[in-house]
Amino acid sequence: MSKIAQLWRTTTVRLTAIFILLFVIFSILLLTFLAYQSSIQIQQQQTRAIDREVEALRNIDSRQGVRGIVFALARLASQPGPGLYYLGDNSGLQIVGNIDSIPQNVLESEGVFSFDYNGPGFDEQDVNAEGREGYAVVRSLVLDSGLRLVVGRDVIERRGFTAIVFQGFFYAVIGILVFSVLAGVITSRRVLKRIDAINATSAKIMSGNLSERIPVTKANDEFDTLATSLNAMLDRIEGLMQGLKEVTDNVAHDLKTPLTRLRTKAEAALRESAGGETQRQALETTISESDKLIKTFNALLMIARAEAGAPSGAFADVDVSAVAADVAELYEPAAEEQGLAFETAIAPDVRLRANRELIGQAIVNLIENALKYFEPAEGRAGTIRVAVRSAGGRVLIEVADNGPGIPAEDRARVVERFVRLEKSRTEPGSGLGLSLVNAVARLHKGEFRIEDNAPGVRAVIDLPA
Repeated sequence: MSKIAQLWRTTTVRLTAIFILLFVIFSILLLTFLAYQSSIQIQQQQTRAIDREVEALRNIDSRQGVRGIVFALARLASQPGPGLYYLGDNSGLQIVGNIDSIPQNVLESEGVFSFDYNGPGFDEQDVNAEGREGYAVVRSLVLDSGLRLVVGRDVIERRGFTAIVFQGFFYAVIGILVFSVLAGVITSRRVLKRIDAINATSAKIMSGNLSERIPVTKANDEFDTLATSLNAMLDRIEGLMQGLKEVTDNVAHDLKTPLTRLRTKAEAALRESAGGETQRQALETTISESDKLIKTFNALLMIARAEAGAPSGAFADVDVSAVAADVAELYEPAAEEQGLAFETAIAPDVRLRANRELIGQAIVNLIENALKYFEPAEGRAGTIRVAVRSAGGRVLIEVADNGPGIPAEDRARVVERFVRLEKSRTEPGSGLGLSLVNAVARLHKGEFRIEDNAPGVRAVIDLPA
């Protein structure tokens, strides 16, 4: 019973039940109308046929007299078919015809009558054994010659036709009900099976197994589409959870060291033997370490802001060429100080609807990254090149160098938060620079790519114009 109740609660079974009910009601109304109209049409045809024969026989009686009407009626009565004929004198004695069991009231009155009758040649024993032989619809009248004429039709076949129609309808309705219920049960069981699979997978995921996925069949139906979408969502969630774990580990590592140094310096400054100079150095170190921590948290906040989507008011018509030129001018002395050639190829008046602050910060991060990790090869002058151009409805911002580059297998990983290819993590920085660039590109409906510059790398921010 619980399984039946569970099936009944499914939308498929309920919709199937409603469909069956509507279909049965419609079928009953339609077949009833057809049977009724068929019966009426047959009855009207029989009535018209009776009227035509009565009129013809009255004409024969008027023109040819008793002899003519007797001859005509004898000929009609001898023909096979549903026709019923009776001709009697004014005392009720039958002269000719193929029916003799006519009720007395039919013989005494004129009009249309219907009655059960027994055909000629049947004795009482046969009648009792076989029951009624037929059902007649007749018209009774008195001819001009004084003879009593009864003309009619046996309508038992019409009744049989109606009975066959309703019998077929009954079996059809039973078949529809049976097959519809079976179809609803089978369909519901399939639906429940797919839903149970989703529920089972969800239970495993909620228990902590994030690698579980909803099974996808080869049916390519709406459940497979839903399963594919949910699996893609689960892949994304698993990736985010894994990234969160890595971020947590890296944050713990990157913050533990400066906080430990802060505590050590503070303890040293609080010692009674510590002089004023020691305390001053401790405060300067505390400020420096605090600035690094603030910078890290500012980067995290900026990434979160970019990934959350800037409000509509934060976008404006920005001259990307001017922004890139200002940043290049700011960092050109730092590059020359490191012995690097600083080149620019900035097309004029490249404009974009964007957030000026974030675009500028992304360019700054790319240039700082190039300066920080550049290692010039022997016999080759180091070069950093900043370019801005417009092509094919896209705005391309590029920062390229001819240094050692980034291995191809690490290019997708370096845009993740706190990922640093320098394993010792002794270099300054937090591993958030390229993550911010990637977030800014996604915020502006674009993409960030790291390509091979042969040698070196070319970092490209590709944005729709």
